[in-house]
Amino acid sequence: MTRPLAVVDIDGVLADVQHRLHHLKRRPKDWAGFFGAMGDDTPYAEGIELVTLLAHEHEVVYLSGRPERTRAVTRSWLADHGAPAGTLMLRPDDDRRPARLFKVGVLQRLSSHREVAMLVDDDPAVCAAARAAGFTVYEAEWSRPDPTLFSAQEAEGRT
Repeated sequence: MTRPLAVVDIDGVLADVQHRLHHLKRRPKDWAGFFGAMGDDTPYAEGIELVTLLAHEHEVVYLSGRPERTRAVTRSWLADHGAPAGTLMLRPDDDRRPARLFKVGVLQRLSSHREVAMLVDDDPAVCAAARAAGFTVYEAEWSRPDPTLFSAQEAEGRT
């Protein structure tokens, strides 16, 4: 029997990105520095615990606005911090849509051939858009999006 999907965000749900936000507060923004420091993100215990519980009954899909070019470091980070095995879906390097549009589009594609049981995300705009599209959402509240990160996700479509 095919298990339903639990779609889980990484930044702000599993990984604490606060230590690298200073790269985005500069003018011009230092995107290379921001993404280059992601291997040093501290895990959120709550997020790792939640995705581990979800993996018992669901197939896990990690859906992140991180660019595709960060696949290797993201995969290593997940493994190094005990995240359960799952499919990793990242934003194409040239995709600059707001996170809410990118992620709801992926959810709609996934749900066309699999049951999507829930999305776990910390971005209020992503959560609202996913709910409006009919998806069940668990809004992670152990981290609240920093305005700098929110701008990067929504206005610039970069993470």
